[in-house]
Amino acid sequence: MDVFHEGFMGNNHMELVSVDEGKSCVLKALIEDTSMNPFGIVHGGFIFGLGDTAMGVIPGSVNKKAVTLSSTISYLKPAKGSYLLAKATMIKDGKKTCFLRVDIYNDQEELVATMDGNYYYVD
Repeated sequence: MDVFHEGFMGNNHMELVSVDEGKSCVLKALIEDTSMNPFGIVHGGFIFGLGDTAMGVIPGSVNKKAVTLSSTISYLKPAKGSYLLAKATMIKDGKKTCFLRVDIYNDQEELVATMDGNYYYVD
């Protein structure tokens, strides 16, 4: 699972906390100065990237290559603190696509965003 520590995840200070192969995962992202928008809160794109990555880890955990077909995010409150925690779950796993959901929390365990995503298996 070293692939989960390279590239986008590494550049955005994300680490895999836990994974239940093919079912769920928890991903943690440290909030750095580079994570912030001009208003001093975590940038929406950073939150979206965390959620998208957490959902993508699940198929990857069972060696399936999946790319995002579509996703939606609802921002519920400004994200502040020292880290964010994304808790993703596989909702429906099909032959060519899957549907996942992720809730994103701040370090005070407050829900800051929720996302749904459809992914396509490329292999």
